[in-house]
Amino acid sequence: MGLMIQKPKDAAGAAWPAILVGLFVAFGGVLFGYDTGTIGGILGMKYWRHEFSTGYINKVDGEPDVSSSQTSLIVSILSAGTFFGALTAAPVADAVGRVLGLVACCVVFCLGVILQTAATDIPMFVAGRFFAGYGVGMISATIPLYQSETSPKWIRGAIVGCYQLAITIGLLLAAIVDNATKNHNNSGSYRIPIAVQFAWAIIIFIGCIFLPETPRWYIKKGQPEKAARSLSKLRRLDVEHPALLEELAEITANHEYELSLGKATYLDCFKGNIGYRLLTGCLLQSLQQLTGVNFIFYYGTKFFQNAGFDNPFIISMITSSINVGSTFPGLYMVEKWGRRNLLLFGAIGMAVCQFIVAITGTVVGTSNQAAQNAMISFVCIYIFFFACSWGPVAWVVTGELFPLKVRAKSLSMTTASNWLLNFAIGYATPYMVNDGPGNANLGAKVFFIWGGCCFVCIFFVWGMIYETKGLALEQVDELYAKVPHAWQSQGFVPTVSFQDVQETHADTRKLSLAEVEQEATRKRSVQYNEGNLPISEKTF
Repeated sequence: MGLMIQKPKDAAGAAWPAILVGLFVAFGGVLFGYDTGTIGGILGMKYWRHEFSTGYINKVDGEPDVSSSQTSLIVSILSAGTFFGALTAAPVADAVGRVLGLVACCVVFCLGVILQTAATDIPMFVAGRFFAGYGVGMISATIPLYQSETSPKWIRGAIVGCYQLAITIGLLLAAIVDNATKNHNNSGSYRIPIAVQFAWAIIIFIGCIFLPETPRWYIKKGQPEKAARSLSKLRRLDVEHPALLEELAEITANHEYELSLGKATYLDCFKGNIGYRLLTGCLLQSLQQLTGVNFIFYYGTKFFQNAGFDNPFIISMITSSINVGSTFPGLYMVEKWGRRNLLLFGAIGMAVCQFIVAITGTVVGTSNQAAQNAMISFVCIYIFFFACSWGPVAWVVTGELFPLKVRAKSLSMTTASNWLLNFAIGYATPYMVNDGPGNANLGAKVFFIWGGCCFVCIFFVWGMIYETKGLALEQVDELYAKVPHAWQSQGFVPTVSFQDVQETHADTRKLSLAEVEQEATRKRSVQYNEGNLPISEKTF
């Protein structure tokens, strides 16, 4: 098998154009990560707390601050925007294309950044957070969609996983910029970190001018000539090359087979094994949030600050750096270990770390220096397990799950599930962690909740995650049609050719995929036998 991820010998053409395109598009994750990460540091900035305070006094340091309800609104409103943005991404990406969909994301995002930068009070700041979130939500559904539809199957997992790598880089950049401006005693302390986001949006906006549209979108729109030219650019093959024609014919035949089953509506996303796949994707994205990672990046600075830790901004930079570095082995392991094994590895490791942090903080307390060191260490180990597994692989799996006719719709709903839970966690956490009237004041005990959710992840992966490593997107349909249980999916070898399927039966609506394949095999056998008969015995 070897240690390196190698291009299969039978894969014609060049892989580097699609890889470069996929890596550039992944840069959009910086918008996601930076916007998510910057708010944690801003909430801890003295000037911002004074400027936006409406009379609330923090009991820990006696300084003006925003209340728990205001904090939860400011943090969670971004996720509310992303939820609606993710749902909007599907009709936009289907109507105008994946590339123009990315352009629309950048425009909406920039509107949100303008409002936040200009804000001097909470309402305008919240409005800016919502529109920035709307753009982030659109881009978080569109990027994995684009990457999945353009990447070669043998390295698709690593390319889509780079989206998560870009998110972690965004988080790290946010921590660095927040740390650099935190002591400014003027509006630059928060306006500089926010305004930096214009740079990320402009890079994506300009890059979209040169990006090819996905061949699968052109097939969906009935434009095979443009699909051939797009695939030619991505594979560096002539439009008449047999390998390119074969790949394009299989994409086309699969799409026609799907259309023969009926038009795609949102209701179709909930039917049959597509509904099961949608449930799998939504649960996967929801559980990714329930592992507690965004607690660290949304509230980590303020949590460690209130718990008496020294240098909470430095801790945030350390955790963000580990988040970036740990994503790299995940990009390798997703192709070597596969999706299921890597998700199981991550879930077990995260559960152990979260319970250790919870027990240490509850039994020993956060005022003990040794306990503080232990908690920070296991938070860092937890981030390693997340960043190399559930961080990138959740996006990889959801990008591979769905048939072309419902892919944009279904992917937008799985991404919206991620943001719905993100919103719930962002809104509820201040009430769960902080002290004060009506708050649960859990403190470090909140890690018991995250640890319990990580434990649930283990059983979820075992029972519901199919292994899709090495399969073309069209072959995933066959996997779900033939394999009844997720734990039986490893080692699956596809045998269906959708070109044969289309040639076999005019009314495929009456047959299952397995039955159509059997019919295709029978017809090939008859044709072969007839071809070997003497001329006098052939039927004309």
